[in-house]
Amino acid sequence: MNYNDFNLLNQNIVYLDNGATTLKPKVLSEAISDYYNNYSANAHRGDYDMSLKVDTMYEKTRTLVKELINAKSEKEIVFTSGATDSLNKIILGYAKNILNEEDEVLITKAEHASNILPWFELSDQIGIKVKYINLTDDYKVTLDNVKKSITAKTKIISLAHITNVVGDVRPLEEIIEYAHKNNILVIVDGAQAVAHKPVDVQKLDIDFLAFSAHKMCGPTGVGVLYGKEELLKNMMPIILGGGMNASFEEDSTRVYSELPHRFEAGTPNIAGVIGFGRVLEYLLDIGMEKINNYEQELRKYAISKLKKNNNLIIYNENSESGIITFNYHNVFSQDLAIYLNKYNICVRAGNHCAKILKNEIGVKNTCRVSLYFYNTKDDIDKLVDALNNENLINEII
Repeated sequence: MNYNDFNLLNQNIVYLDNGATTLKPKVLSEAISDYYNNYSANAHRGDYDMSLKVDTMYEKTRTLVKELINAKSEKEIVFTSGATDSLNKIILGYAKNILNEEDEVLITKAEHASNILPWFELSDQIGIKVKYINLTDDYKVTLDNVKKSITAKTKIISLAHITNVVGDVRPLEEIIEYAHKNNILVIVDGAQAVAHKPVDVQKLDIDFLAFSAHKMCGPTGVGVLYGKEELLKNMMPIILGGGMNASFEEDSTRVYSELPHRFEAGTPNIAGVIGFGRVLEYLLDIGMEKINNYEQELRKYAISKLKKNNNLIIYNENSESGIITFNYHNVFSQDLAIYLNKYNICVRAGNHCAKILKNEIGVKNTCRVSLYFYNTKDDIDKLVDALNNENLINEII
C-alpha cells in the first residue's frame, strides 16, 4: 500500500522497525523544503505577509490533529517535541498539582519508560504510590484486573493504548468509563496507537493523550499533547518564556497566554509542525481504518508463517496490533538483529524502553517486528526465509 511514496523503500531494505520510527513519505520533505525555501519566518511573531502565512500553515496542522482524533476544539491540541515531552508536561504540569501524599497512580509493568519514570519522580517528590495493574497470562490488561487494582486512594490510571513490546490493544473505553465513575483521571500514551488505528478522544472520553509525529510518517521532534479543555485550564506550564505569555512586569506580575499557546513556549519546530500537517492530510486520505485493517491482515499472515518455525519463541501471538515480539532459541536478540541486517532486514532488539516488563515475560531482551501500511507480504516472506535458514547459527557465530 502506497509503497512508491517512500524513497527508502527503493533501497532494497525490509523495514520492520516502525514501532521505533516510521519511514517518511516524499510529501513530508517537500512540505518542509517549501517552508525553508519560500516562507521561512517565525510563527506567531510577525505582522507581515510571510509570517502570517506561517501562522496559517502552523495552525492548519492543529486543525488537522483535531480532526484526526476528533477533539472538540483546537484549544485542546498542544504541540510538543514528542510523546515523551507530552507525558512529562501532563504528569509534572497537571498531575503533580492535584495529587497528594499517599495518593495512588495505576500503571502496568509493560509501559514505556516515558510513562513510568515521571511517576517515579513524583513518588520521590510528593510521596504518591505507584502501583501496577496485574497482566493476564498473555500480558494483557483487562477491565477486571483494573477493578481489582483500584482502591479509595486511586486518583489516576496512566496506560498505553497499545504497548510497544507486547502490542496489546487495551480496552480503553471500558476502563475509562469505569474510572470516571470512580472519579479517576485517565492519561493515555497513544504513541503506538494513533498512527495505526482510528482514535476518537470524545468517544473514548480520554482525559489526556500523548503521541509523536515521527511514529506516523511525520518528522522527529514534533509531538501532540491533547487534554480536555477544562483540564488544560488547570494545568501549569513547566516551560516558560517567549510566546506563552501575554504580559509580565518587573514586580513579577504576569499573564499567560490563552490555550493552547501557554504550553508552547519559545520558537517551536515550525518546519516540523507544517510538515506534519501535510503528512496528516496524506494519512487521512488513505484512511486510518484502512491502515488498521491492512495491518491486521499482514499480522495474521506473519504469525501464520512464523509459528511454523520451532526455533522461534513468540511472546505475543494473540495481540491485536502490528507488533510481533520474539526470540530465537539460544540466540541473543541483538545477535539475531545483526544477522537479519545481513539480509537488509531492519528489526529492533533490546528491552524497547520497557525495562521492567522482563519481570512479566521472564526475559530482558527480545526482537521486535513492527508493521506499517507500506509493508508487504513479500517483506514477511523475506523475514521468514532468513529465520528459516538452516545455517543461521553458523552465520551468527
